[in-house]
Amino acid sequence: MRRELRAVHALVHRDLLRLASQRTHTALMLLQPVLYLFVLGGGLAAVIPRSSLGVGYQTYLFPGVLVMTVQAPAIVVGIRLITDRQSGYLRELLMAPVSRFTLLLGSCAGGTIVSTVQGAVLLALGAAVGLPCDPLLLALLLAGMILVSFTVTALLLLLAVSLDRPENFHMLLGLVMTPLLFLSGGFFPVANLPGWTHTLTAANPLAYGVDLLRRCIALRTPDHAATAGIEWSGWQPPLLLEATLLLALGAVALFWAARRFSRPA
Repeated sequence: MRRELRAVHALVHRDLLRLASQRTHTALMLLQPVLYLFVLGGGLAAVIPRSSLGVGYQTYLFPGVLVMTVQAPAIVVGIRLITDRQSGYLRELLMAPVSRFTLLLGSCAGGTIVSTVQGAVLLALGAAVGLPCDPLLLALLLAGMILVSFTVTALLLLLAVSLDRPENFHMLLGLVMTPLLFLSGGFFPVANLPGWTHTLTAANPLAYGVDLLRRCIALRTPDHAATAGIEWSGWQPPLLLEATLLLALGAVALFWAARRFSRPA
């Protein structure tokens, strides 16, 4: 057990060192969600009435921007797994006297921590979009981001172990991630989307992440009405159930990825 934990620690430490040494890259990754929040959010805030959302549009957009922020480092984890396989670095990792699940767990843990750290930077902008400086609210949002980061990282690792070329990974992400973001309710209320998309939204893990963060905000800001999010035949699942589903999905994806993980030829 000590050897397995040391392997996880080494992989997490590698990701943290990479985060500390690539400050320009990290700043550029944070620039896109900031632009969405203040440029897109600021522009649409003047068009979309506050009464239709219960909050200002920038406040409404904030959970979606947080999910966008944590998914970018998760994508990097998937790409790095494929490039490590091509470069031969993965072969050296597989020679270590630890299980393959431990190697994936270390990659997933490192990606989750890096994603959460970058998302936490965006939390500092909460006051600029109308959120109160409430320590409990920040703690709830941080916990929600950890959960969303873990699930998204595990899902992208599952995709990465199933592919052998980064080009294919990028192509699939382009086809899948943008529709998932727009169907998550992060930019527009789910109820305003076409009826045929509601089933897709109910199966979208990003939608549960956005809804989880948005309902955490509603818990600590009673004067802000919570816009209806995920519904199952008119019934809205409880907050705890949404969190449990995200955790279960991430765990299943991680175990499935470990099952598919094989030594490079």
